[in-house]
Amino acid sequence: MSEDYTDGIPCLWMRGGTSKGAVFLASDLPADPQERNALLLRILGSPDARQIDGIGGGDPLTSKAAILSPSSRPDADVDYLFLQVFVDRAVVSDAQGCGNILAAVGPAAIERGLVKAQHGTTPVRIHMLNTGEVSLAQITTPGGRVTYVGDARIDGVPASHAPVPLFFQNTEGSMCGALLPTGRTRDVIDGIDCTLIDNGMPIVILRATDFGLTGDESRADLDADNALKARLEAIRLQAGPLMTLGDVRESSVPKMTLVAPARNGGTIGTRSFIPHRCHASIGVFAAVSVATACTLEGSVAAEIAENPADGRFRIEHPTGAAEVLVERGPSGDMIGVGTLRTARKLFDGRVFPAPTPAPT
Repeated sequence: MSEDYTDGIPCLWMRGGTSKGAVFLASDLPADPQERNALLLRILGSPDARQIDGIGGGDPLTSKAAILSPSSRPDADVDYLFLQVFVDRAVVSDAQGCGNILAAVGPAAIERGLVKAQHGTTPVRIHMLNTGEVSLAQITTPGGRVTYVGDARIDGVPASHAPVPLFFQNTEGSMCGALLPTGRTRDVIDGIDCTLIDNGMPIVILRATDFGLTGDESRADLDADNALKARLEAIRLQAGPLMTLGDVRESSVPKMTLVAPARNGGTIGTRSFIPHRCHASIGVFAAVSVATACTLEGSVAAEIAENPADGRFRIEHPTGAAEVLVERGPSGDMIGVGTLRTARKLFDGRVFPAPTPAPT
């Protein structure tokens, strides 16, 4: 590749769950992480609140990238590195995975020839490089070709699409080393009860009422509440070391999640911050962590949740609910968790990064 990328870079623009991101083969990008990240900033158009000179949508949910490569381990079919490209800062973070973009990895791996499609349904074992776990995606492939057409619906996405079931195992302590990094179901930070938990995504769970909220506020109202965000950030900075994440000032984890009673027949209501803006829905792994907390006696979530008898947890969010299936063994130990997402190919072509900024 030439340094100025005059001929562009092969790119799939995909919706995965309730997010959108650029999908690349690792072989099409610089091997050096710093060079790669600098290039992604130019492609997405960061730092700029509108990302006007790139393909990003001016929102954390639409400023993401997935890097795919042949699997580096025998129990997986493809390696997947998720990168969060900050919108208004020159930051690219691999500090966490993304379960929404994960939904696009299986179809993209088949589209790019990393996995051979089977007739009917193609299982794709995905090695999530951010956390080290392997997830299983089931991709609809009639006639040996990916289809995005189907009857599955998820809240936060218009219309119906082909289902992408995802199943996870051994996600406890994915980044923190333990499901409950402090060893407790409840901690107190700045006088506020918190549950610090990591079952695929490190999150801090707090009662909405402790901040004078109902938990039913709109995303726009919460984003405009600077006093609330300042309080949440103060707690987040203290939670980082407690969760073995260190100084999280420049990190996108842990996520902050306000919980309240469900309003529409679900298990629990949530408003999730990622970490400084309110999520339009909730991330897949954040929903998994919330659902897990609902099952832990003494947690902030458990005292509020209406837990289902069938193990299907509906985690309500601003645009609907995310369903999480929690599977337990005969002794009650958690075996794994699953969820249903959808994905769609938006375009396949070449992307042209903005010119390298001239030195000042």
